[in-house]
Amino acid sequence: MTETLFGGPTLPPAYPERAAWGTAPKLRAWQQEALDLYLRNSPRDFLAVATPGAGKTTFALRVASTLIDSGVVNRVTIVAPTDHLKRQWADAAARVGIAIDPNFKNSDGQHGRGFIGVAVTYAQVASKPLLHRAKTEAARTLVILDEIHHGGEALSWGDGLREAFDPAVRRLSLTGTPFRSDTSPIPFVEYAQDRDGIRRSKADYTYGYGNALRDHVVRPVMFMAYSGQMRWRTSGGEEMAASLGEAAVTKDVTSQAWRTALNPAGEWIPAVLAGADKRLSEVRRTVPDAGGLVIATDHEDARAYAGQLKRITGESPTVILSDDAKASSKIEEFSAGEQRWMVAVRMVSEGVDVPRLSVGVYATSTSTPLFFAQAVGRFVRARKRGETASVFLPSVPQLMALANSMEAERDHALDRPEKDDDGLFTPEDSLMDEANREEKASDSLTKGKFEALDSQASFDRVLFDGGEFGTGGEVGSDDELDFLGIPGLLDAEQVGTLLRQRQHEQLSRKGRKAPAQAAETQTPAVPDHRMLMDLRNELAKNVAAWSARTGTPHGVVHTKLRTVCGGPAVAQANEEQLQARLRKLQDWFIGRK
Repeated sequence: MTETLFGGPTLPPAYPERAAWGTAPKLRAWQQEALDLYLRNSPRDFLAVATPGAGKTTFALRVASTLIDSGVVNRVTIVAPTDHLKRQWADAAARVGIAIDPNFKNSDGQHGRGFIGVAVTYAQVASKPLLHRAKTEAARTLVILDEIHHGGEALSWGDGLREAFDPAVRRLSLTGTPFRSDTSPIPFVEYAQDRDGIRRSKADYTYGYGNALRDHVVRPVMFMAYSGQMRWRTSGGEEMAASLGEAAVTKDVTSQAWRTALNPAGEWIPAVLAGADKRLSEVRRTVPDAGGLVIATDHEDARAYAGQLKRITGESPTVILSDDAKASSKIEEFSAGEQRWMVAVRMVSEGVDVPRLSVGVYATSTSTPLFFAQAVGRFVRARKRGETASVFLPSVPQLMALANSMEAERDHALDRPEKDDDGLFTPEDSLMDEANREEKASDSLTKGKFEALDSQASFDRVLFDGGEFGTGGEVGSDDELDFLGIPGLLDAEQVGTLLRQRQHEQLSRKGRKAPAQAAETQTPAVPDHRMLMDLRNELAKNVAAWSARTGTPHGVVHTKLRTVCGGPAVAQANEEQLQARLRKLQDWFIGRK
């Protein structure tokens, strides 16, 4: 038997139903295990890494309540990335009897009477660290550092946190994404050298997406990838054309094709928004209040996407902009309502809790692992068993690799190895605060470098659990609708089974068309299906061996091979393409790139 959040026996928490944010009536198994570990060791510093949607807030509030009740602390300070999250923490704490003031300003000096503590932002602490140090020293203080990776964003922020909270009796650090590409140390986080001599962050308790998925704590995520033909004009007046996600192009061409796809004046983004809305309609058959979120790059694009969604659905979406004083209230209103769509600038990617979000459109060119994980985290928060999540995204190598590595656990590395770029991830172009802000002058300069001319979308494939499904197809074709029409209530195993079934049906359908097409084109060559199967099996064994040797997930290896060698997914690859991938793997095994 375990206990309820604040006392009382209950049944073992195999799968507690989703309650109000941060107030689940009983602890999930991982929360209880982490709490037991915390109480057994009574550490001054504790780092809990748990995937977005797993319930870090519930765990932290239980720790806070226990420490308050036992007299270990008599003040609580919560540090969060944004003003909106300050209020979310205060609301969650209030529902379990802990009075937190989220309206405290540095100029106030003291928080209001009746509160046991405050919720502040990292920027707020960094601007007046001595004020917060004095408050920390004045009482036995527990500091809860939400999304602690923000503490490494700037030297002043890290120094400010150390100055302010060094005297704290207890510090509880939380994050869903501890990895960063910069090498600034994160305050109050322990680092340990690995066998390669790299100092990496060391969590006291870790609960990854893979474990949470197996426990039915988070939703399974299907990534709906769309490619298509792009055409644009460079600053020199040269017209360029490329297929989105094409392997045999430079990074600059990929970037420009990607930006062309996201241009609201083209045909790519309206087609993807229409596909996402069809998917949302299917999900709402079984989850009536399911909502969708479009993550845009800037204000101009966000407004344009909102206009396109209104034309598609007949309903005006909620638009969240960074300079809107009513942004928080709009998010709360959307969360409690039944509107179909919300469109937000990239800032709405972390911590914002809208559990009914089930469908997303990744309509930004940001490709850092940190931002991608936080963005996808908006859709994985489960309310009841069986809910699925679908994220629509451009079919570009960076995003495909990130989608295929959803279950990979990473730590923050202080010492970057000499050959850190394995071709799967591009280095972060900026820190998280730059990724979340609205691009203004710099963005307008970048946009002036080229002119998007036109874009067409096509359905590429579905990525799920490290595998790839689908044979591609035109927008509106049966090949696309097969996957858009997958039911909205399925567990992870059922999703995998249904995806494989749809893949088999598509291959059979194309197989029936093949003889007629071959007769028309008078192509005499007939593929040897036995040889192809043998080659696929050999490739699978070699990929498994490389995965075991490097620790890289199978899906990531397949994606990299496809990026380097070209060609379609394994199920559609011909003999020559499979042989090329086998040769490339052999090169890797003997140390050739």
